[in-house]
Amino acid sequence: MSKELKELTQEQVQQHNKDGDLWVIIDAKVYDLSRFADLHPGGRAVLVDSEVAGQDATEAFYGLHRHEVLERPQYARLQVGVVRGEKSVITGRLIGGLSKVPYGEPTYLTEGFHSPYYTENHRVFQKAVRKFFDEVVYPDAQARELDGKRPSQEVFDKMAELNLHAMRLGPGKHLKGLSLFNGLVKPEEFDYFHELIITQELIRTGSRGYADGLLGGKVIGLPPILNFGSPELKAKVVPEVFSAKKFICLAISEAHAGSDVLGMKTTAVKSEDGKYWIINGEKKWITNGHFADYFTTGCKTEGGLTVILIPRQEGVTTKPIKSLLLSDCRNSFCHLRQRPSSSREIRSGPRTVGIFVILSNFNHERWVMICASTRAQRMIMEECLKWISQRKAFGKPLSSQAVVRSQSGADERAREALQGWLENVTYQMCNMQACWPDRLLEDVAALSMRKILRETAYRSLEDVGSPDGDGPLVEHYHRTIGFDSILGGAEDVLGDLGVRQAMRMMPKNARL
Repeated sequence: MSKELKELTQEQVQQHNKDGDLWVIIDAKVYDLSRFADLHPGGRAVLVDSEVAGQDATEAFYGLHRHEVLERPQYARLQVGVVRGEKSVITGRLIGGLSKVPYGEPTYLTEGFHSPYYTENHRVFQKAVRKFFDEVVYPDAQARELDGKRPSQEVFDKMAELNLHAMRLGPGKHLKGLSLFNGLVKPEEFDYFHELIITQELIRTGSRGYADGLLGGKVIGLPPILNFGSPELKAKVVPEVFSAKKFICLAISEAHAGSDVLGMKTTAVKSEDGKYWIINGEKKWITNGHFADYFTTGCKTEGGLTVILIPRQEGVTTKPIKSLLLSDCRNSFCHLRQRPSSSREIRSGPRTVGIFVILSNFNHERWVMICASTRAQRMIMEECLKWISQRKAFGKPLSSQAVVRSQSGADERAREALQGWLENVTYQMCNMQACWPDRLLEDVAALSMRKILRETAYRSLEDVGSPDGDGPLVEHYHRTIGFDSILGGAEDVLGDLGVRQAMRMMPKNARL
């Protein structure tokens, strides 16, 4: 039961202005800090200052703290009243709401702007998806960021009820007959812009590791089954994964072969009776590997590469890898020492088809990464704009400094260019013949975002700063951005790939 709040005049608050009897006003709300002063992280001297004790300390508070501090139960209970005749004007996180901060949302969600790419159904879908992620996923993400555990099964189950696990794999036959978000979008109308929306709303949880832990392994591990698996294999595995009863991951990378797929050393040989595979090797950096039930595994076989689905069983052991992600996406080592078993080849035929199964998966993975990273940049930019408008230095907001505005402008230009490029490519994916989006995506994934992400991370950290004050999201972004520079292929390797792809398309008669 909430306590009754008194209406107080500023004169009444001013009477409580000394050590042991200390009140302050923050955004028209009155807080009794008398007993809290000894617990204040900055020391009691900050609170008994003549410009704070008994005064309106709104500006001083927001120069040091995030608004969410006031919403935490241990601090919210310190409120004893409100200022008579005044109203609070500062709002916290709005469930399902849109940001009013300039560039805080992509243009299709910004009042007064228009986009040729998004339909009314996309907008309705975005609103529902954001509300779901704000209400169900965001609280779990914040809790898991603190305790380092994997996402809760309850979240997996609620996503399964809406068929979000299926939708995260994009449009396709796998959606046929499913009710998508309680019928909000028809399976045959679901396109890559719907998937883009899901990925970008997930990133708003603000936890890089949690986002990967929320079945990032499925996004890259299940497509080979969908695209190349036998009907029998798909009938068994796909429903289990979509319902979050079983988990799957992609096991390609190895310690000796990161971007060099052809350099993998894991081997697979047939048993004497020819019925089973015997697999030996180690995989590394496998997203969701530690809690996966299935491993979509690249293996070296006689005559080439083969992709084999390995269930968790005797001979398959996993060990988590500690990383800077903190919350637990369970990147892992996977040790494969298998006797003849129930492993299934994903596609039968010549051993050389394995490399095409592997490579066919990369472009969608890289596109998903661009969707995520572009939204993360927008979130960080919003944090920075809020901070430079409320933090004062030399008596003026940081935004009054030309060098700060110049940095913000550079980030705004880069981010909006990436969003525009991303949406253009997504449109091509929806409309071009099958082979062309892949060629275009290879260029975009290779050239578009890697160095820009690092520059944004560095500048934002300069603007906002420490993780224990106003900058936890910025610090988290700066700490984890290196993962996006290697996932799907190392930065330099992909940069070279983009140029090589462009050179292959050069017309032979082109001359200066």
